[in-house]
Amino acid sequence: MGTWDDGPFDNDSAADWCGDLHDADPSARGAMVRAALTTAAHNTDYLDYDDAASAIAAAAIVASQLPGGDPITSAYAPDFLLAGESLDLDDDLPLLAVEALDRILGDNSEWRGLWGDGGVSEFPQITKLRAVLSGPPELSGQIALL
Repeated sequence: MGTWDDGPFDNDSAADWCGDLHDADPSARGAMVRAALTTAAHNTDYLDYDDAASAIAAAAIVASQLPGGDPITSAYAPDFLLAGESLDLDDDLPLLAVEALDRILGDNSEWRGLWGDGGVSEFPQITKLRAVLSGPPELSGQIALL
């Protein structure tokens, strides 16, 4: 596992997943984003680093499509997004992405454990993604009710 920075695409697992997303048929890409988020969000056992890293990349992609989301600029993100192509995503994916991020930061997560072993206790990149995915404060209560 190689990690070179703390961005959502800055590790081998996320970069590999992004390459697979780029290479996939455009009609399958939305399902791939959903699958990465679902794998992390619905995991009740030990959450593997690779699954967490892919879900973080997927969450960043979903967030980039929302108001307040950072545009995709990382050289390790899917090339089609860097080239300005769009990705058709279902409306429920922001909430699923929040669930995935919460699971990644929770107990029994290899991603959280590895960063914690390195002395990291705060995750500003994840916090920002979660805030964008949750929507404006006046809507976050509505999202929680869905």
